[in-house]
Amino acid sequence: MVDHVVKRSEEIEYEPVDAAEGLQKGVLLDESDGAPNFAIRRFELDAGAEVPEHTNAVEHEQYVLAGEYVVGIDDEEYTVSAGDSLLIPAGAVHWYRNDSDRPGAFLCAVPNGDDTIELVEE
Repeated sequence: MVDHVVKRSEEIEYEPVDAAEGLQKGVLLDESDGAPNFAIRRFELDAGAEVPEHTNAVEHEQYVLAGEYVVGIDDEEYTVSAGDSLLIPAGAVHWYRNDSDRPGAFLCAVPNGDDTIELVEE
């Protein structure tokens, strides 16, 4: 059992997210680091980027680190900026759009384990 972990920023690898051009994900901590319950991920949303409507099998708790962008959750739209927090329930249809000329970034905490992502057909 791991008692504690210190993972430095230079150890985090960012990868593009397949479903959305202009979105990158870095896993800060998860079960591979010994975290028993939750994963923390950092996402970067490029200026002008959009993430299509989709659902996730697990809940998401998010904290906006930088920028300002629009998040759609079910039938509501919210403009969010640094310091804002969101709860996106499991199964909720959601999407992101960065209309600004600056990138956005957010932390996302999810339970460890499988997270099935399904794009919403239009």
